[in-house]
Amino acid sequence: MARCVEVVYHLMQQTPLQLQALLLLSLIILLLRLATTGGGGSSKQAKAKRLPPSPPALPIIGHLHLVGDLPHVSLRSLSRTHAADGLMLLHLGSVPNLVVSSPRAAQAVMRTNDHLFASRPPSRIADALLYGWSSDIAFSPYGEHWRQARRLVTTHLFTVKKVQLFRIARQQEVKVVISRIREAAAASVAVDLGEVVNTYANDVVCRAVSGKFFRAEGRNKMFRELIEENSALVGGFHMEDYFPRLAKVRLLHRFVRNNVETTHKRWDELLEAIIRDHEKNPMHHGRENGVDEQGESDFIDVLLSVQQEFHGITRDHIKAILMDLFGAGTDTSSLVLEFAMAELMRKPDQLMVKLQAEVRRGTPAGQEFVEEHNLAGMTYLKAVVKEALRLHPPAPLLLPHLAMADCDLDGYSIPSETRVIVNAWAIGRDPGSWEKPDDFVPERFLEGGTAAAVDLTGKDFQFVPFGAGRRICPGLNFGLATVEIMLANLAYCFDWELPVGMERDEIDMTEVFGLTVRRKEKLMLVPNTHVVA
Repeated sequence: MARCVEVVYHLMQQTPLQLQALLLLSLIILLLRLATTGGGGSSKQAKAKRLPPSPPALPIIGHLHLVGDLPHVSLRSLSRTHAADGLMLLHLGSVPNLVVSSPRAAQAVMRTNDHLFASRPPSRIADALLYGWSSDIAFSPYGEHWRQARRLVTTHLFTVKKVQLFRIARQQEVKVVISRIREAAAASVAVDLGEVVNTYANDVVCRAVSGKFFRAEGRNKMFRELIEENSALVGGFHMEDYFPRLAKVRLLHRFVRNNVETTHKRWDELLEAIIRDHEKNPMHHGRENGVDEQGESDFIDVLLSVQQEFHGITRDHIKAILMDLFGAGTDTSSLVLEFAMAELMRKPDQLMVKLQAEVRRGTPAGQEFVEEHNLAGMTYLKAVVKEALRLHPPAPLLLPHLAMADCDLDGYSIPSETRVIVNAWAIGRDPGSWEKPDDFVPERFLEGGTAAAVDLTGKDFQFVPFGAGRRICPGLNFGLATVEIMLANLAYCFDWELPVGMERDEIDMTEVFGLTVRRKEKLMLVPNTHVVA
């Protein structure tokens, strides 16, 4: 079959247009036959089980045609029609997917049956980028390597103490950004806030991972480019994800493989250079006693120093883990900041003014910047961040889980190898859990508000922007610290305006879907420096 596909492809390169169309149709039929024949299991057995509800499907492609450009929105609409209990089964191509769209269903998957759904489905793209399917943390299947790698980052990288140690680094990077914005304010020009906060988030992560000399040789810019390439590759549409048997067709595999291999090579060369730099100059990078003169050691220092403690953690594993940290740390923080500022500027007289009043009141008189120890009492700031995460979770569809065995879930039979898609975006807008679910209302999280007690660390399943259970994001505290200090300083140091001629209701909140969800249009804002009394 694979040989037939290659013959058809080569013929298409040298035939008239009409014949090309005919051969293309033949190619599609061949591919679909290859993707859907054999290994499907017993249909009688499937009918005997009580599966979750599904909308009507088409032959071969299943429900793929029902998923639009914004899958999280499409899946919520389908769930409202076909899944009153928040569980719906879709066949995306030949792959069964359980869609989870309610807090109750999310709790059933990520707490009650967490031990059965803690794995990840295989991804050939992630596999090629991340040194193999079992090398990193985010995409790795559940097993001994994942447990060791997870324990490594939770006990040595993302403890409360370690996150606090990086406060000096965060504050220094904030000052770099504020100085840049002040230059724009002096020139009375607008800034692309999305680009500004993306650079900030990237530089904070670069510094945390690779040390305070991360700007050497333009490494921070290289990392930013590679993170964007990873997001495009992993978050893109790949036929073999929906028709796994197509992976046998070498021709199709080559179409994306070249790009993946090029990106992987660039990552490997950059990470290898940085690791060797650390090995050659341990004192220069603060590895003596684990910290430098400012109490700061970077993640590579830590990973190299504890590598022997974790049996089987190789150099490639360290590189894969570092790639996870770069991607998750940059995108999540920058997107939350951008969406938060966009929402604040849609109601500046109500929301932005309230945030500025709190931040300026809570910062000592004459202090040029907000510092992290000033944030403790800033409840409205924290409410704004929570509301941005609820309404605009950076990953609206959490990374997919995988059923490791046949199981029962809320009375439904879930076959082994079923992929599980948790729609965090839909759950955060569930009208059964939230008043005015589609409105940006930070006050709901304040004392006396309807969501004052709601937690975002996986304890309350109506709010799961970081996931929950075994697969909850280990870096959430690091990410929140990165967001809060930057947002506080944006509100403290500047009064913000829209460009001349633009009205607040013209701020476009249209999204573009990928591994994370971004705003389609740039957020251009005009800063005016606030004079500190």
